[in-house]
Amino acid sequence: MKIKRKYDTVSLFSGAGGLDLGLSNAGLNIVWANDILPAAVENYRHNIGEIVQKDITTVEADEVPDAEIIVGGFPCQPFSNAGKRLGPEDDRGNLYLEIIRLVREKNPKSVVFENVRGILSMKNKDGSLFIDTVIYLLANAGYGYDVKYKLLKASDYKVPQNRYRVIIVAFRKDLNINYQFPEPTTTTDDDLTVGSILNIPDSVPNKKDVWKLSPQSQELIQYIPEGGSWKNIPYEHLPERLKRIRDDMKKYHSPNFYRRFGRHEISGTITAAATPENSGILHPIENRRFSVREIARIQSFPDDYEFVGSISNMYKVIGNAVPPLLGEVIGKSIIDALEHTQNNSIS
Repeated sequence: MKIKRKYDTVSLFSGAGGLDLGLSNAGLNIVWANDILPAAVENYRHNIGEIVQKDITTVEADEVPDAEIIVGGFPCQPFSNAGKRLGPEDDRGNLYLEIIRLVREKNPKSVVFENVRGILSMKNKDGSLFIDTVIYLLANAGYGYDVKYKLLKASDYKVPQNRYRVIIVAFRKDLNINYQFPEPTTTTDDDLTVGSILNIPDSVPNKKDVWKLSPQSQELIQYIPEGGSWKNIPYEHLPERLKRIRDDMKKYHSPNFYRRFGRHEISGTITAAATPENSGILHPIENRRFSVREIARIQSFPDDYEFVGSISNMYKVIGNAVPPLLGEVIGKSIIDALEHTQNNSIS
């Protein structure tokens, strides 16, 4: 059955379109999308549709169509626990202001932000919480917005991955919407384990696209059993840097490098870097990275989404994406909230 689309939606920092795909499946109408990264734009166009490739700081308000909803997953690297966590001190950490600039000009009914969990603890130079700054600016943008945020776990919404993301949802104050975040949709009958995503038909694109490991990593992983990690590697086979860490695990907070999730486990967060040392990117029983299609499934991309470009960029755009299934439940919750007020809302 064809979905009847409603509520024109502008998408900023669209990436490869994971969030947009989910919102579209929920019934929202994506009328304009933007990203600056060539690899993301290439994949968006190949699978979803037209997208404007442009630096958001140069996008004028009159270039963006009027819409009822504006969504944006502004760059997460400044807030990620995997990075240096410079936050607002990183130029990328201030790009959320570009979304708010367009919100002021367009006055959409709703605004949706997505980012990593590190955004909740990040502080400004004066010691105040960054998340409070975002809330304040949205509350005072245009007509003003009522803002709520919540840390959601993707595996609660049928995504086979323990991925945490902060979702910020705002509605114009004049609409008087008491928004509620979606309840978990995962049931005890849902199999979200690594093993559940491995049976891929030969006809599915990107099944055989695998980014080769470095010689060092290829050597190390042969000692790691299913469900294990670097702690299983015999000491004499560790490189000198890892020997130093092994010698003083307390000092380094017991890191868990080279995690190899078992077929009975739910995957950890798929990252853009896809480095075996710092993410669970290793196949449970074969000595290789997960294939492009395998990580796409872990991110809940449908099998008919065909990734294109260089092998490293395929991993990058998948790791940066919002899981489409998470985007879909968020989209449905936005539609439900707007539907309850459609008879008395102010356009």
